[in-house]
Amino acid sequence: MKSNYMKQKIKLSSVAVILFVLAFHKAKAQVTAQDGRTYKTVKIGNQIWMAENLSVSTYRNGDSILYKQEKGKKPKFKLNIGWQSMSKGAWCYYETEKGIDTTYGKLYNWLAVNDSRGLAPEGWHIPTSEEWKQLGEFLGGKDTAGFKLKSTKGWEENGNGTNESGFNGFPAGIRSDVGVFYGKGYSAFWWTSSRIIGMLAYYCALHYLNSTFFYKHNISNNNIVGLFGFSVRCIKD
Repeated sequence: MKSNYMKQKIKLSSVAVILFVLAFHKAKAQVTAQDGRTYKTVKIGNQIWMAENLSVSTYRNGDSILYKQEKGKKPKFKLNIGWQSMSKGAWCYYETEKGIDTTYGKLYNWLAVNDSRGLAPEGWHIPTSEEWKQLGEFLGGKDTAGFKLKSTKGWEENGNGTNESGFNGFPAGIRSDVGVFYGKGYSAFWWTSSRIIGMLAYYCALHYLNSTFFYKHNISNNNIVGLFGFSVRCIKD
């Protein structure tokens, strides 16, 4: 009697594991963005996410997004007044590394994210802070979800994750509001579409030092956070 009970318990546990895995990886389709590039997708809970950072250089209607970057190789911490004074949507590579976007995607300011012409492909959108929170809660909460979101390579100082979710979060780094690049290999920041006030908007982040998923964050007392260059992920409508 006890033996049959144990067999049944093991069987049910196996089914639960299978269903848990399917919840993460059921969707392996691709989506084609407005520039013709295709992106992998993954289903996590009830959401379908891009499994790569966005790398488009045009809005959904075909209009070009301003490309704002220094010409030639510049010192790592050189300020860039052009980026700092942006009044429209813009994108850049991390430093001057053309081709890096095939792995890490492009960096966008929040003006590009918030543009009415649409940054995300048709049928997709930039996630709200609540949609990011839903992702984190499904993966066990903000204290542990980061480990499941991080890619299995690319993070410095043994900061890699398991990528159990299939999200494949690469440490693409950021561009600050004064044009400085930093954090590649050490951090990942993604925009939300949720505005607080003016140019202050929520973002999400992962860090090499821990397994925390920082969702619904903003830079305190910085009302021009929208001038930062962060990565973008899209979620299906």
